[in-house]
Amino acid sequence: MTKPIQKREAAYLTRQIKEKALEIGFDKVGVRQARKLEEPNGLKAWLAESRHGEMSWMAENPDRRLDPREILGPAQSVISLALNYYTPFAHSELPQHGRISRYAWGRDYHLVLKEKLAGLARWILESEPDARLLHYTDTGPIMEKAWAHQSGVGWIGKHSNLITRELGSWVFLAEILTNLQLEADAESRNYCGTCHRCIDFCPTGAIVAPYVVDARRCISYLTIELRGPIPRDLRPWIGSRIFGCDDCQDICPWNRFAQPSRELELYPGPGNQIPILAELMRMTKEQFQFRFRQSPIRRARYAGFLRNVAVALGNTRDPEALPVLQTALGHSEPLVRQHAAWALEQIGGEQAQIILLKALDAEMDSAVREEILLALGSKENSRDSRDAPQPCHP
Repeated sequence: MTKPIQKREAAYLTRQIKEKALEIGFDKVGVRQARKLEEPNGLKAWLAESRHGEMSWMAENPDRRLDPREILGPAQSVISLALNYYTPFAHSELPQHGRISRYAWGRDYHLVLKEKLAGLARWILESEPDARLLHYTDTGPIMEKAWAHQSGVGWIGKHSNLITRELGSWVFLAEILTNLQLEADAESRNYCGTCHRCIDFCPTGAIVAPYVVDARRCISYLTIELRGPIPRDLRPWIGSRIFGCDDCQDICPWNRFAQPSRELELYPGPGNQIPILAELMRMTKEQFQFRFRQSPIRRARYAGFLRNVAVALGNTRDPEALPVLQTALGHSEPLVRQHAAWALEQIGGEQAQIILLKALDAEMDSAVREEILLALGSKENSRDSRDAPQPCHP
């Protein structure tokens, strides 16, 4: 452990660290004394109700998540950092285009933030050689949003995302745990007030109460973390979203204050802002891995991503999608075939029926066969059906 730092020295060092963080490219920084958090947002109750879905790692040792000293024993301070990722572009509203969450338009934020964190950590060690440091960005057992709120970076909104007064909610978070005794900031005030637009606007009703999101209904979870089939009753609500969902942030009044990011690597890569669904549906595994080699989109994995694309194609109800979906019905991945069958059901018509019947004769996977039979037996398997929800956009 380093020798105790006098209050005056702590204030100076804290100010120096903050100035360096901003110089490196972070947009906000705050500090809080390392201690055990009061259970934020009912974490254990949320886990007990299985609202984390298949994200089993979130249920592993929740007490460790609440106390940074369980991660770094001599931790004295938590440095919370925020990086603005907003870029001033819009999603396409054309049916042939998919929607990728804004945070995944550019280079993988893990890579971008880790480089900045490493640079800041090196600078701290040069100034304080005896310092001990651990840094994370969405990779460690630490309550990032809770610490960002505690350190004054922003507050947790009713949609469960962190909101800053200066930049809105389009921010990535990162933390440095250290044994240095730094000067703590005051926690942020919550400025959501009586607003509940995010709750009302969520397509699937995933925000089940203020500050409580049921991941099992959240489109971001369904299109990224879920490894199996998307529940049939939720597929129509996904619309054209193929990786994540920004709706609760798009509707948030605080995002009127969004400013373009200074980090050019977070600006849209080729085809990420306006991806063409039919082209994505034809990707091989090798093409997927190459195209998204430095993108957070790889998190969805190949089969999961094409599953999402198939659902989006079905939601277009466009007969022009029939050829590519027919090809997808012969894909090597059962998960892709399963959702391609559902998509054909949504488009409907005689040609879709013929494609499904032909595929049924050759299909050996029981889950895919069941999906095809459901599609063939659907009373709504008609282009004239208008009962299912249409894609919902801000």
